[in-house]
Amino acid sequence: MTSVSEQETKIPGDVPARVREIAVAHSPDSDDAFMFYGLATHKVRTPGLRFTHTLCDIETLNQKARDGVYDVTAISFHAYPYVQDAYALMACGGSVGEGYGPMIVSPRPFTQSEVKMKRIAVPGALTTAYLALQLFAPGVDTEIVPFDQIIPQVLEGKYEAGLIIHEGQLTYDKSGLHKIVDLGRWWQKVTGLPLPLGGNAIRRALGPQLMSAVTTALRESIQYGLEHREEALAYAMQFARDLDTQSADKFVGMYVNERTLDYGPDGREAVRRLLDMGHKAGIIGPEAKVDWVG
Repeated sequence: MTSVSEQETKIPGDVPARVREIAVAHSPDSDDAFMFYGLATHKVRTPGLRFTHTLCDIETLNQKARDGVYDVTAISFHAYPYVQDAYALMACGGSVGEGYGPMIVSPRPFTQSEVKMKRIAVPGALTTAYLALQLFAPGVDTEIVPFDQIIPQVLEGKYEAGLIIHEGQLTYDKSGLHKIVDLGRWWQKVTGLPLPLGGNAIRRALGPQLMSAVTTALRESIQYGLEHREEALAYAMQFARDLDTQSADKFVGMYVNERTLDYGPDGREAVRRLLDMGHKAGIIGPEAKVDWVG
């Protein structure tokens, strides 16, 4: 398990101070890059803290969170019940779909009933996309495929349908694929709530004071990106995976917005409802005890 490292440094007046290194991990996609822009480029600084950044795909981060590898990590909400003893949820940094989210796509225009009978390529067993799929189609046949290979492998005919996340939600139709169902829209119709997809978790071992300070730093980074959108978007473009600037701006707007600063009462209720439904359906083993920092 990675611990918080400390080193001594000097501040003006030669007064020794402790600098704590906070290991942060998030996905290599444009919305996360936008969110962490302020911290990654030192536009936002917190005295006494130094942030180091690791980029991994979300399913890898979900697995690493089970081992407590990072101090702050992006995770799928589906993964939270499995790491809740070691991590709490930060009250900012969430990616929430307001009537949109992961999509089932196919080369053929299946009905929703037909696609439930197909084998579907999915981006990971701990992704929220997979949880939502299992709630939509209990017991559906799936196979895990790296998220960036789902569209190519569906096009190659290896699978009749695929569950897509990230920027694929804006690019699938360019490949001639059909949207069968948007699970974010389905979830909203069923619950009346937005679909919480991913959030940021922070290690409890840091202690309440440091957990609060780090959460504040992330919120300030998100706020900085929103207030300096052009420069933050220019930074995020290096992670935009075949999106032009206009499309990347649209994608970032979908998942980094005022709700990313704070989930709001309905956003927090959506997290609780999603995890409770997953547990009662037997998809999630542990019962979630959701608590928030900040």
